[in-house]
Amino acid sequence: MKMIRTLLASALAGLCFAASAQWQWIDKDGHKVFSDRAPPADIQEKNILKRPGNRKLTVTVTPDSASEADAPAATAAPLLPASAAKTSGLDKELEAKKKQAAEAEAAKRKAAEAEVTKAKVENCARAKQAKATFDSGVRIGQTNAAGEREIMDEAARAAEVKRINAILARDCN
Repeated sequence: MKMIRTLLASALAGLCFAASAQWQWIDKDGHKVFSDRAPPADIQEKNILKRPGNRKLTVTVTPDSASEADAPAATAAPLLPASAAKTSGLDKELEAKKKQAAEAEAAKRKAAEAEVTKAKVENCARAKQAKATFDSGVRIGQTNAAGEREIMDEAARAAEVKRINAILARDCN
C-alpha cells in the first residue's frame, strides 16, 4: 500500500513539474493557448505570455482591434523581467572576473615559458663549451665517490660526449 502511495506521489510530482514547463500565448483569434510546445512562428513575441522555466514576461495584450501602429514599438523593445536588470550587472562582473583570471593565467604561462627558454639558452651555452673542451682532446679529470681525482678513460669520455650531444640536440634547436 505504501508503495502505491509513493508511486502516486511521484507521478503527481512529475505532472506538476511537466505542467510548470508550459508555454502560454494569445493566438490570432484572441484566445489564450496553453501548450508544452513553443508557439507557431506566426505568433508575435508580444503575444507570448509565459515560457518554460517560469520566466514570465510582463506584457499588456490588447485585442486585435487595437491599432497596428503600436505593434512595431512593442516588438522593437523586448520586455524583460524585473530581475534581468539585476542579473545583467552580476553577469558583467562575472565576465570581468573571468577575463581577469584568464589574463592572469596567460601571464603566468608566458612567465613560465620565458623561464624555460632562459634555462634552455643557458644549458645550450654550457653544452657548447663542454663539447669544445671534449673536442680539443685535453685530458679531463673528475672526482670519484671517495673524493679522489681521476682522469676519464675513453669509454667515460665517449659516454660524456654522447650526453652532451643529446643536450645540444634538445636545447640548441
